[in-house]
Formats: sequence, structure tokens, C-alpha cells
Amino acid sequence: MTGPIRSRVRARRCAVQALYQWQLAGHDPHDIIKEFVAERELVNVDMDYFSTLTREIPAHVQELQSDLQDALDRPFQQLDPIERGILLIGAYELRYSPEIPWRVVINEAIELTKMFGAEQAHKYVNGVLDKVVGTSRSAEMRALSRG
Repeated sequence: MTGPIRSRVRARRCAVQALYQWQLAGHDPHDIIKEFVAERELVNVDMDYFSTLTREIPAHVQELQSDLQDALDRPFQQLDPIERGILLIGAYELRYSPEIPWRVVINEAIELTKMFGAEQAHKYVNGVLDKVVGTSRSAEMRALSRG
């Protein structure tokens, strides 16, 4: 994995933790970013991407939840906060980051869930985002299937 890609992976890891804090404590995303910068050793982290995810996901949470809801088997708020955060990152990247291939989005979400989530939660996250990609990136999926 190359440097810029690895720094984005680290940014996503930090964003999972920041979104967890935002969900549970309700702190302002800007304050969470400041806290991360002040209190953590953020080595080789794409800080711009971390900041974007941490600011923009709370700002767009309603539409991201809407994107996810039809793919869920229960209300969004009943999901574990870690899985909610990871699904929000995936939904955000699918909606707002078309330069990131959908397979990368799903793979990164699976890896984050294996790292932070419950034991088999990565299978659930995979299934949910796979359904979401069918609606949000259907043109990209069709182009790939044509070869």
C-alpha cells in the first residue's frame, strides 16, 4: 500500500473514533477534530480527509441515513455506534467521493469493522453497503460488468 493510500486508511480509522465520540457525547465535530490534533499522535494521517469525514458526515447525517435505511434490517439507531459510524463513512464515500471506486469503499468498511466492530459485524456492513452501492453507484457497477 502506498503512502497516500495508507494515510487515507489511517484517516478513516481516526474518523471512526471521532464519529463514535460525536454519536455518544454529542460534541461538535470541529471540537473533536481539535481534540484529536491536540491529544493524539497522528502520524501519517491524511488530516484533510479525516477533517472532511468528521465535519461532513454529521452535516449530512440525515441523507446518509436515508441512503442506508432501505438496506438495513432494523432502524438505524438500533445499530451499534461503531457500525453506524462505519456505515456512515461508507455511505458518505459512495455519495460524495465518486473518485473512490465502490469496491474500495466496501473493502475499507469491512476492514474497519474487523478492526473496531463486533466479531461478525463485517458481514453485515458488507451486505448493507453492497445494497447501497446498487442504487448510489449503479452506473459504475454496470460499466464494470460490461468489462
